[in-house]
Amino acid sequence: MDDDSRYEAVRSRDGRFDGEFFFAVLTTGIYCRPSCPAVTPKRRNVRFFATAAAAQGSGFRACRRCRPDAVPGSADWNVRADVVGRAMRLIGDGVVDREGVAGLATRLGYSARQVQRQLTAELGAGPVALARAQRAHTARVLVQTTDLPITEIAFASGFASVRQFNDTVRAVYAATPSALRAAAPRTGRGGLREAAPTAGIPLRLAHRGPYQAGAVFDLLAAEAVAGVEDVEGVVGRRVYRRSLRLPHGTGIVAVDERGGTVRSATGAHPGGWLDARLHLTDPRDLTTAVQRLRLLFDLDADPYAVDERLGGDERLAPMVAARPGIRSPGAADPAELAVRALVGRDAAERLVQRYGKALDAPCGSLTHLFPEPAVLAEAEPHGTLGALTAALADGAVRLDAGVDRDDAAAALLALPGMDAATVATIRARALGDPDVAPPFLDVPDSWRPWRSYALQHLRAAGELEF
Repeated sequence: MDDDSRYEAVRSRDGRFDGEFFFAVLTTGIYCRPSCPAVTPKRRNVRFFATAAAAQGSGFRACRRCRPDAVPGSADWNVRADVVGRAMRLIGDGVVDREGVAGLATRLGYSARQVQRQLTAELGAGPVALARAQRAHTARVLVQTTDLPITEIAFASGFASVRQFNDTVRAVYAATPSALRAAAPRTGRGGLREAAPTAGIPLRLAHRGPYQAGAVFDLLAAEAVAGVEDVEGVVGRRVYRRSLRLPHGTGIVAVDERGGTVRSATGAHPGGWLDARLHLTDPRDLTTAVQRLRLLFDLDADPYAVDERLGGDERLAPMVAARPGIRSPGAADPAELAVRALVGRDAAERLVQRYGKALDAPCGSLTHLFPEPAVLAEAEPHGTLGALTAALADGAVRLDAGVDRDDAAAALLALPGMDAATVATIRARALGDPDVAPPFLDVPDSWRPWRSYALQHLRAAGELEF
């Protein structure tokens, strides 16, 4: 898109582009998402930015009406395999907060200077600014949805000091943390039923365009490993729950199948959200937990691009028409998904009961964390499972958010006994690759670059089991 086409998207309040770019208004000093319902500014007063961080770095503050910090992430970061796409996935997972820019660069295999240069050149902001924008959003969520003390929120959001936290919140939202808390709505926080944990942080996990929640929940229910996850309720009103192992502690999440819908002022291009409730033993894990849920539910996808491509295929066209906005679910824990893809559901449940770590505070049927690779490598050292878990434990195989997908697939295939079909599943789910086809299926090239989504259509239509 050029700036003129971006302005047309702003004029039509086109929600398809929320998160894909941001616009700022010179006369007000505010930046917004494209679907902002406010009066459209004159073209000469508008500037466009690739990221919220770039808009903030230019001195603009977030619109309080459209909340541009709460939009879905750009679909590019899931699709792209280059260093910028990989870096954005790692930043979203909180790597800069935990390991600094040096840690990010090491994971990418570049120098810190090279990473800074490439991100700044393409996105208008470096890794520190991008992480800062993410911390500001985390801070707003905690301020407005919890009763945690402001000082505790500052450090939980990843800020190094309370002063840095206060300065950032004022710069981004033109309000103090106390003012943000006072302005928070006092009703309608979270829409989950009693099946969800009653404590924790209520969240709205935003997505763009239509979302086929039923197909996602069908798959999660079919795969659910007892003790670690469950799906309760009737179709259309189900709640998915699972335990999470996170960098600083553990978590339990509940996500409601019944989402909310937001329409633009024109009524076109609907978007919406999934209601969730997240209980964490350490609030510093909020950013990472949210990002992993977004990957699991494929919330940053661009359904318009997927449906346009696949809807042009004679075989897939009726499926796309019946299920617009279908998603290709990912994984909340890539290493866990790899083990489960290899051994299957029944064996995975046995591994949980034998080697999974019991939760300090079980929640209903959620009693354990899935066992870590190092634990499994020691307990089950033989065969392909032993080779896989040992490789995951010692880093010979990496499945983190910033790994090169081709390198990871090659490393997996080199393991003794590993087959191509299992690697394809791991690549599609654990690595979030949108263009994977299993080796046993003859898939036309016309389905590229969305073959993972095409397979979900076949599965939902009952034409494929996997």
